[in-house]
Amino acid sequence: MANTPVPTERSPRITLRFMASPTDVITAGSHGVSGGRVLEWIDKAAYACAAQWSATYCVTAYVGHIHFRRPIPSGHIVEVRSRIAMTGRSSMHIVNEVLSADPREGVFTRACDCLVVFVAKDPQTGKPTPVPTFHPTDAEEIRVAEAAKSRIGLRRAIEEEMSQQTYTDNSTAPRIVHRFMAKPTDINWGGNVHGGTAMAWIDEAGMACTMEWSGERTVAVYAGGIRFYHPVHIGDLIEVDARLTRTDSRANHVSIYLRSGDPRGGRENLAPAIHASFTYVAIDIDGNPLPARQFTPVTEEDQRLWDHTQNLKDLRSQYEPVPLIAPTPAVQRTD
Repeated sequence: MANTPVPTERSPRITLRFMASPTDVITAGSHGVSGGRVLEWIDKAAYACAAQWSATYCVTAYVGHIHFRRPIPSGHIVEVRSRIAMTGRSSMHIVNEVLSADPREGVFTRACDCLVVFVAKDPQTGKPTPVPTFHPTDAEEIRVAEAAKSRIGLRRAIEEEMSQQTYTDNSTAPRIVHRFMAKPTDINWGGNVHGGTAMAWIDEAGMACTMEWSGERTVAVYAGGIRFYHPVHIGDLIEVDARLTRTDSRANHVSIYLRSGDPRGGRENLAPAIHASFTYVAIDIDGNPLPARQFTPVTEEDQRLWDHTQNLKDLRSQYEPVPLIAPTPAVQRTD
C-alpha cells in the first residue's frame, strides 16, 4: 500500500542550526565569517521558511538593512531563526535572526537580524502565485508584523533613490570587477543560482575593492537595499562590479552590481541581476576599526554618487522602524 501524505498545519517559522566551519572564513587571519556567508545562511533559512509556508518554489526579491554587529568565529554553533512577519498576495516578509555561541559555553548572542522578502512562483509558468495569508495570533506576532510594515516606506524610498543613479566609466573612484562562470555547484532548488550564493559573490567583490583601496583587511558592517531583478542561470557569465562611492571617518561605502547573461552574447549584453549597497570598515590585527583612507570625488559622476550615498544615509535616519527583534538577554542553551 502506497504511503499517503498526511496533511499538517503549515508552520510560519523555522530554525537552522549548524557549526561555522573554517571554510566559511574567506580571508586569512580574519576574526570571523564574512558578511556574504552570513547572508547566504540567512537566505537559505528564509527560503526554507517561505517554501514551507507557501508549499511551492520561492525566489528572493529583496534583502533589507542588516547590521553585522559582531564577527561569528569559526567553530561557533550558529542558529538562524526565520519567521513569517506578514504576507501579500504572493510575497512573504520574513524576519531573520542570526545567533551564535561557543559550544563549550552554550551562551547564544545575536550577531545580526534583517528582513527578507520572498515571492512564491508557479513552478510551471514561473509567474507569481498566491500564498496563504498569515494572521498574527499573539502580541509578539502582531509586533513583528508592524515592524515589517514600518519598513515598507523606507524600502520604497531607497529603491527609488537607487534606481535614479547611473554608473559609467567616467569616474576616478576605486573599482574592481570580478568575472566568472556560474557553476553547477551554485544551483538552487529551482535550477538557478542560489540568491545567498550571489550575495556572497557581491560581498567578496566589495571586500576586495575596499581592501585594495585601504591597504588593510576590511569587514562588512552593513548591507542594505539588496534588490533582485532577475534569476541568474547556471552557465551564465557573471560580472560583479564594485565601486567605492563615499568614505566617512571610518566607513567605506560601496555600490555593487551583479550582471549576468549568456557568455555567447558578449559582456556588453550582460543584464543587471542584483544591485546592493555595502559598508566596510578597515580593521587592525586585533579587529579594532581603523580610520578610512579618504576618497576625494573628482568627476561629476563621482560627486553625484558621493551625494547619492549621503542621501541613502539621510533616508535611513528619517525613518524610525519598529525593531524586528525584541531585546532579550543572552541565553544559555543545553538542548
